Amino acid sequence: MAIMRKGLKRNKPPMISKAIIGLLQEKLGARNVLHEKEDLLTLGYDATPGVHHLPQVVVYPKTTEEVISAMEIACREGLPIVPRGSGTGLSGGSVPVRGGMVLGLTRMNRILEIDEENLTATAEAGVITLDLFNAVAARGLFYPPDPGSQKVSTLGGNVAENAGGLRGLKYGVTRDYVMALKGVLPDLSVISTGGKSVKDVAGYGFKDLLVGSEGTLGIVTEITVKLVPPPRDKRTFLAYFDDVRTAGEAVSRIIAAKIIPSTMEIMDRATINCVEDYVKIGLPRQMAALLLIEVDGHPAPVAEEAEGVRTILEQVNAAEIHLARDASQAADLAAARRTALSALARVSPTTLLEDATVPRSRLAETFSEIERLTEKYRLKVGTFGHAGDGNLHPTVLCDERDHDEMARAHAFYNDLYEKVLSWGGTVSGEHGIGLAKKEYLARQIGEGGVRVMKRIKNAFDPEGVLNPGKIFDEGDPETRQHVEEGFRVKP
Repeated sequence: MAIMRKGLKRNKPPMISKAIIGLLQEKLGARNVLHEKEDLLTLGYDATPGVHHLPQVVVYPKTTEEVISAMEIACREGLPIVPRGSGTGLSGGSVPVRGGMVLGLTRMNRILEIDEENLTATAEAGVITLDLFNAVAARGLFYPPDPGSQKVSTLGGNVAENAGGLRGLKYGVTRDYVMALKGVLPDLSVISTGGKSVKDVAGYGFKDLLVGSEGTLGIVTEITVKLVPPPRDKRTFLAYFDDVRTAGEAVSRIIAAKIIPSTMEIMDRATINCVEDYVKIGLPRQMAALLLIEVDGHPAPVAEEAEGVRTILEQVNAAEIHLARDASQAADLAAARRTALSALARVSPTTLLEDATVPRSRLAETFSEIERLTEKYRLKVGTFGHAGDGNLHPTVLCDERDHDEMARAHAFYNDLYEKVLSWGGTVSGEHGIGLAKKEYLARQIGEGGVRVMKRIKNAFDPEGVLNPGKIFDEGDPETRQHVEEGFRVKP
């Protein structure tokens, strides 16, 4: 489709006239177009602290055709287009850093099909993750990806960020379950990639390229995911430790013993105390760390693996080992772990959360490094995360009004990522790059890697219309200024 474009303004998008607002309302309906400042304020941020930029208009399409209509108007007027789900992202991915149009996909929220013959489900991008999980569970099926925000996050957001979750150790992340995508490219053409065939190696892997692209290559509107049979049995352990490094050693030994739990989560003492203050379930405040470990599958292997886990926990001298008495208690323990970020966020005005991921054999060393840097920079830090896959969330509790404390917090992360990368780790295990970690990504993949990513972006989006300023710098001075005033700054 040929589009008459005014051209994307690199510094500041043009003002939106009443005529343009009227046209959008005509195409999408008045209640699906927001343009008053009071409405726009709530759509200028995600769950990332310290980054807030107003869009000029927010639209809520209900169909792929309405997505195309909204995008056509934005392209013609030279407006950036920023896709948005529920706004639970933790790297600034859905923040409209250059204003423009926010394309809210939460009203595209239908589960279109649950195909029990092919073990797939097809849903629109705005379906809540937990709603899909519950819908397929009612049919005796299982959708494993479970980001911590699953009660709120959307499937489209999960695809954009390639979200992980507590079950990622055994079952993988969102990309491992996406079989097909439908969406709209910046030239307004509709792309359908993938399908229900278990094997499909025809042509370039556009599907895998779109997953994790953070809305910079296309607008995903419809997703087909793989389902699996649910586990028939599971055992859940809660183990406490007098030293956090011992907990890290336990994780390494369990994996080395070729036991792959479905869940192996960790919380340090600071996080334990914050969670206990929040949910009051009787967690022992004096312990240095806890591990929540769940093994699942067929009953016989589950029993064998559970015994193996208990043996290793005893060998490393865990202070306490408890087996959940029933499924209800196991669910309560997992729910408590999911509150970790919310619990920590209650302590200080500003919560800086990161996503450092290391090889599992480096877990104990990583905790030692976090402790060393916490002391060096005189900070309050709580660490939790997915210990089984080496994905930790060291969280600095601070106050953005205290410039010295913020400089120390950024120095803490700068030093930590230097060590993580030297160990062969990654700057993001599940949160994406967005605005917050562009500098760190460049360190990880190098200038050559960034150049290749820019070429891919240019091939899909030569005008730079979609989610500009995310993942890597585009040479835009205003975007750089916004980021430097935002979440992640080198002191």
